[in-house]
This record gives sequence, C-alpha cells and structure tokens, in this order.
Amino acid sequence: MIFFLLIYFMIIFTVIEIFVVLFRLTRLKVEVSRFQVISMMTGTGFTTDESELISGHPIRRKLATFLILFGVFSMAVIISSISEFLSNGLRLMEIGTVAAAVLLVLAILKLSGVQRLLFYFFNRKMEQTIELADYPIREIFLKNNGDTMIGLRVYEDSQLANRTIRKVVPNIDEADLTVLFIKRGNLTIRKNIYYTTLHEGDQLLLYGNKKVMLETFQHDIDVMKKHS
Repeated sequence: MIFFLLIYFMIIFTVIEIFVVLFRLTRLKVEVSRFQVISMMTGTGFTTDESELISGHPIRRKLATFLILFGVFSMAVIISSISEFLSNGLRLMEIGTVAAAVLLVLAILKLSGVQRLLFYFFNRKMEQTIELADYPIREIFLKNNGDTMIGLRVYEDSQLANRTIRKVVPNIDEADLTVLFIKRGNLTIRKNIYYTTLHEGDQLLLYGNKKVMLETFQHDIDVMKKHS
C-alpha cells in the first residue's frame, strides 16, 4: 500500500512538472506556472488574480481544462485503487508502467529541441488563429517591468475635478503615460480625452510608466485611497 502511494505521488509530481514546462513555453513565468498548476489540480487557489493569465489565454486554457479534469479523475483513481487493494490486491506492474511512461514524457519535454518546437508551435498557433482581444490584458500592455495600468476615480476634492487633463498636466503629450478612456456612467469617452472637463464620479484608465504616473497623479491617487 505504501509503495503504491509513493508511485502515485511520483506520478502527480511528474505531471505537475510536465505542465509547468508546457505553461512556461507559452511565456508564463515558472513560479506562476507551478502555483497555478498545483491550484488547478487540487481545485484550490485558482481564484487568485494570476488565474486571469490562464483563463484569458486560449492555449493555456486548453491545458488548464486537462489539468482540472486530471485532478478530479486522479482522486477517483486513488480511491478506487485503495478499495481494490483492500479487496484483491494491486497489480504493481501496471502502476509502474504508467509511472515510467509519465517520466518518459517529462524527459522528452526537457529536451531543448522539443521545447523549441513546442514554443514555435504554441506561438505560431496564437499568431494564426487568435485575435488580439483574446489575449490577457497583461500580455498586451504590461510587457515592460516599469509599465502599469491604474483605474483612477475622480472625487469632489480631486485636483482633476471640474478641470481638463490638459489643464492639470500641460505636458501630457510628452509624459510617458496615456489616458485610454474616461468612463462616465454608461458612457465611454475616447475622443478629445485631454480636453474633456472631468466630473465627480468619472473614472479614468491610465497606462504607462508607473513612476511617471504616480508622480503626475499622486494627489488624485491619494484622494482615491482616502475615499476607498
């Protein structure tokens, strides 16, 4: 029984490493990949913000589907196997064969040539069949370490209230940041953003260099934190 459990957990850990490699080949960081793989297999922790990197990416979503199903069925297998052990005894040869096959798959995926082929295949498939809108927003905008996106809400005591962005930040065109749109109730304003007078309750989506953004809108960010 103990030998069976050792083999079972070895298979589980090997499957985890296989999918860590596969997720990494879709340009997901190793540390994020490992946590999300374990989360999906165990059904815990997948509701973290990082799960958007999985659910918003078509290829990762397919890998995740298999992992979730594997986690469910593997638990059913271990329960049925324990029952079989208690009744008739287990055939360790078959279990060992499965373990060897899984280890072989991992060994093949570790080969640099195979990884280059899969990396090309994953990214080629994305370029051919996936629309830009299907990518997670982080994959598109936040490629540089200094980049960030901030949702800024205008309050009565904000410096932006009843003023235009151009008035508050005269050099906005030269600054390393962009205001993507203004959300006013159900209305989304995308034209003449810098010359639109802002009202209390308006929401701005800012994109650009984090340091520049914090320096430029520090007062409004502090006001927003105060009201939150």
